Amino acid sequence: MYPDLNAQIMEGLVNTYKESGWLPEWASPGHRGCMIGSNSASLISDAYLKGIRGYDIETLYEAIVKNTNGYNKEITSVGRYGAEYYNKLGYVPYNIGIHENTARTLEYAYADFCVWKLAQELGRPQEEIDLFAQRAQNFKNVFDKESGLMRGKNEDGTFQTPFNPLKWGDAFTEGNSLHYTWSVFQDINGLVNLMGGKEQFISTLDGVFEMPPKFDDSYYGFTIHEIREMQIVNMGNYAHGNQPIQHMIYLYNFVGQPWKSQARVREVMDKLYTPQADGYCGDEDNGQTSAWYVFSSMGFYPVCPGTDEYVFGSPLFDKVTLTLENGNTFTISSSNNSKENVFINDISLNGKQHNLNYIKHSDIQKGGELRFDMSAQPNKERGVLQESYPYSMSTK
Repeated sequence: MYPDLNAQIMEGLVNTYKESGWLPEWASPGHRGCMIGSNSASLISDAYLKGIRGYDIETLYEAIVKNTNGYNKEITSVGRYGAEYYNKLGYVPYNIGIHENTARTLEYAYADFCVWKLAQELGRPQEEIDLFAQRAQNFKNVFDKESGLMRGKNEDGTFQTPFNPLKWGDAFTEGNSLHYTWSVFQDINGLVNLMGGKEQFISTLDGVFEMPPKFDDSYYGFTIHEIREMQIVNMGNYAHGNQPIQHMIYLYNFVGQPWKSQARVREVMDKLYTPQADGYCGDEDNGQTSAWYVFSSMGFYPVCPGTDEYVFGSPLFDKVTLTLENGNTFTISSSNNSKENVFINDISLNGKQHNLNYIKHSDIQKGGELRFDMSAQPNKERGVLQESYPYSMSTK
């Protein structure tokens, strides 16, 4: 909505890199040893690909490439801890003393997707573009066909044992395998294929919501608050109070059952966000849990920053008007909306039927009206065909 402000944020990242030699991954302020991944790549790539200009993109590209090759020895959350293994093997091994290794592998692969997209846009050498395209597929290296889930993998190529998909931490970060298996933002179709097709994907996805909120907290030695919040929420093993799983609820749009996303999204908004003293469902973490609600209440969510698509959920309001910096206004309206009418019967964009399960950023920036027709019953004919699915690297 505000390109000028976004450009200032990008310039702030430039300054941080020039002053410290690294991009900030968890500034608070200054570099902090907290969390994993090199997620600044997604912010930078997403901004540039959405047309944000007015800052030194060449320096930022230099910075994110530096991130891919090493890390700050004093603060291992800065850069990529385990980069030498990841770049050589295609994953961070389980048995080399680097904790949360499978989560790192998945997050690095997504960041490499973002680098790949930006490298294409900047006209970088083809060999460089191809390298990051290849690394963006590294999620496949930690997928265990036996369990159908992501799993820690040893340096010799064997999977770690014993394996409990309910075990929090260890190979993952404040979550378990049932949470991180879906962290393939860039290629959900690729994940579908790994699992053996749409039916198995949907069954596994359904199962996370339908199973009891059981857990294994032995890695931590006590029940961390994220686990307790999952129990209290009581939506199976879905842990909305922590960021790694928050996009998962939208993934039914990628396999032809968008009505399940609509129902689940509205359930979370109604149940987990209230104006009461206990009405906030978990970690805020730099604004993400609130951002999820703001996007979802409008009716869509950016499952994969680095693409220009927002995936549909279920709008909460009858009308929302976005006043854009370019002078345009974009109105989101819904008819027949109510607590019971959580399903999308039809969508129109500027008066024309819109059969896709997403809307493009460029369509919003042009201004106009997105209109939802809501119903108490799911429309199982809309959004079920492949051509309606959002972006996946292996299909588009």
